[in-house]
Amino acid sequence: MSDRPSLSYRDAGVDIDAGNALVDAIKPAVAATQRPEVIGGLGGFGGLFRVPIERYREPVLVSGTDGVGTKLRLAIEAGRFDGIGIDLVAMCVNDVLVAGAEPLFFLDYYATARLDAEIAAEVIRSIARGCEMSGMALIGGETAEMPGMYAPGDFDLAGFCVGVAEREAIIDGSGIAPGDVVLGLASSGAHSNGYSLIRKVLEVSGQRLDQPLGDATLADALLAPTRIYVAAVREVMTRHPLKGLAHITGGGLAENLARVLPAHCGARLRADSWPRPALFGWLQDAGGISDAEMQRTFNGGIGMAVVVDAGQAAAVRAAFEAAGETVFEIGEILARDQQDDAVRLT
Repeated sequence: MSDRPSLSYRDAGVDIDAGNALVDAIKPAVAATQRPEVIGGLGGFGGLFRVPIERYREPVLVSGTDGVGTKLRLAIEAGRFDGIGIDLVAMCVNDVLVAGAEPLFFLDYYATARLDAEIAAEVIRSIARGCEMSGMALIGGETAEMPGMYAPGDFDLAGFCVGVAEREAIIDGSGIAPGDVVLGLASSGAHSNGYSLIRKVLEVSGQRLDQPLGDATLADALLAPTRIYVAAVREVMTRHPLKGLAHITGGGLAENLARVLPAHCGARLRADSWPRPALFGWLQDAGGISDAEMQRTFNGGIGMAVVVDAGQAAAVRAAFEAAGETVFEIGEILARDQQDDAVRLT
């Protein structure tokens, strides 16, 4: 027999017991997200979900995946994790929502060098809160300890969601026509886009996360969770036809709205038709960022664009406001030959 000590997985940096304890700690939060279609619970090799086909004539599954990006670095530096899971859910579910889909279930992936069960539990609880806000079940996930892949204290997040839509009711922008109106639903801040530039602005300006910005701090503004639009959009679309939806992420208003316009249509948006949140003014001033770069990188205060028939615009706006959204009429649809750009922000 060798005198060499016997190595364990824990010696290599992976603590299976900590992972099992984490699963136990998050079970109540996960249970709060469950829907009747969920089969079984946490701990299986795969999450089981019965597709509610009795409510759909021709159901189409709509899927989306995303992460939080380098907003996560700011959350780690600030030690604030109560909203980052909402960000993760929002970035996925708002994309699925654009098709008019009902969100069904979500899975998360949490990767780190060494598991800090307290931080991981807080993050996953916030993921569960995002799922509750979306009416979606958190049916599984993966927590991966990978020593040597991440610096101590670092972790990464990714998510995956699935929704369902009636095929004939899918919102795909094909019915958009000149004369339609573009409404904008207010964002809650930068959401989860442009944070590499935001971090660069913090670096070159020397400004701190704890400094005041309006009635709060810069950290409060930068770490405000991404707004989830599911409840409002799903409510409004049951009573009013929505011709197109665009989740305003990387690329800003112009590039994302262009993704849902038919080839014969363009859009003209009025930048003065909604108030710009103070955060974006601070970013532009502190970083010396051009108007064009601001418009292409950030949402500018609009998190979701909605295209509706002009005759329905007032009613749709009122319905969104009744559902708790702040809404602005931000532009109109034109024939594509009326301007060079698919979407022009003036």
